[in-house]
Amino acid sequence: MKIVAAKNMPFVAEAFGTLGDVTLLDGRSISAADVRDADLLVTRSTTPITPGLLDGSRVRFYGTATIGTDHIDIPYIEEQGLTWYSAAGCNANSVSEYLTAALLCVAQKHGLTLAGRTIGVVGVGNVGTRVVEKADALGMTVIPNDPPRERRGDRAPEGKRRPEAGRGRGWASLPELLAESDVVTLHTPLTQEGEDATVHLADEGFFAQLKPGCIFINAARGPIVDTDALLRAMECGIVAHAIIDTWEGEPDFRTDLMERAAIVSPHIAGYSYEGKYMGTVMVYREACRFLGVEPSWTPDALLPPPGVPELTAHADLPAETALWDLVRRVYDIEADDARMRALRSGDEAERRHHFDGLRKSYPIRREFRFTEVHADDTLPSVRNAIEGFGFTMKA
Repeated sequence: MKIVAAKNMPFVAEAFGTLGDVTLLDGRSISAADVRDADLLVTRSTTPITPGLLDGSRVRFYGTATIGTDHIDIPYIEEQGLTWYSAAGCNANSVSEYLTAALLCVAQKHGLTLAGRTIGVVGVGNVGTRVVEKADALGMTVIPNDPPRERRGDRAPEGKRRPEAGRGRGWASLPELLAESDVVTLHTPLTQEGEDATVHLADEGFFAQLKPGCIFINAARGPIVDTDALLRAMECGIVAHAIIDTWEGEPDFRTDLMERAAIVSPHIAGYSYEGKYMGTVMVYREACRFLGVEPSWTPDALLPPPGVPELTAHADLPAETALWDLVRRVYDIEADDARMRALRSGDEAERRHHFDGLRKSYPIRREFRFTEVHADDTLPSVRNAIEGFGFTMKA
């Protein structure tokens, strides 16, 4: 059996090597000729899955080690009778930890306090649900918006640590959310049409409704935001601070937005080590199910030790300063920002290469749960936040 796989998927050769012969290729350059005689194709979102790629091939199963599916022509592959799978939720916790680090970083740099502020979460699926949990741990009031879930009759999320913050609120309309939120963060899929289309959801009208001076975050998909509209909102002070991980047209990115934003990164919010390898694990298990074989591989023996196994929280610092001190020692988001800004000049081809290179060579980032924290001497609110972030509390 021949398997074609994107080479930037952690452990993909080890996992799928138990099923057949694996050919590793750069995800953006996989061609129709490469997959013509392949039985299985597994990639990340940089490989467009289209008729041009798959027509005439013998591919029977396609798996993407990502939560997004906007790179897949789903009607086409279903019409062809192909089985496909996306690793929904694989990196949701990673994105929520990115948001936690980014918010604390911006707040500390600009003398802001997050506790007591209101955050509007647009899209409350796998990622958005975890963002709600982290924001609640920070003492923020959450306003959730998710029209598909609301229509299904799903219950709106409530705060677990501060239940009074969101209890009884229910789902909010987008205009309500925009008018009331100090922070607005997007976590919707990219959809092109229908009543829930999200292409340029954040357009001129969207930003006109925002509470002036807010923090705006896009760690979902680049085309959800009209970049020109965002820049105009920043110029007139509607958006005071922007945190941008996903970009229109990536791997191309707008240098004018990079210069204005508070934090920038090359679409790596979901790139914790666990977020990346769990995508591979989930696709591998689904491929085994498709083939009717028992999974025989796990990554356990290959995982590196945590970079920061143990920390002590500072009891003599203000609460959010102490939290930022912990988070930055486990995940240095400012280093991600600096690497992104390293190429401020050069032509589009150089910037595109830089963007992709940062993603391919992204350093190991372990999630918070692999760090034990001593916090006996800190305030109860700090201990609650540390636990709510997902750190392991030292007994």
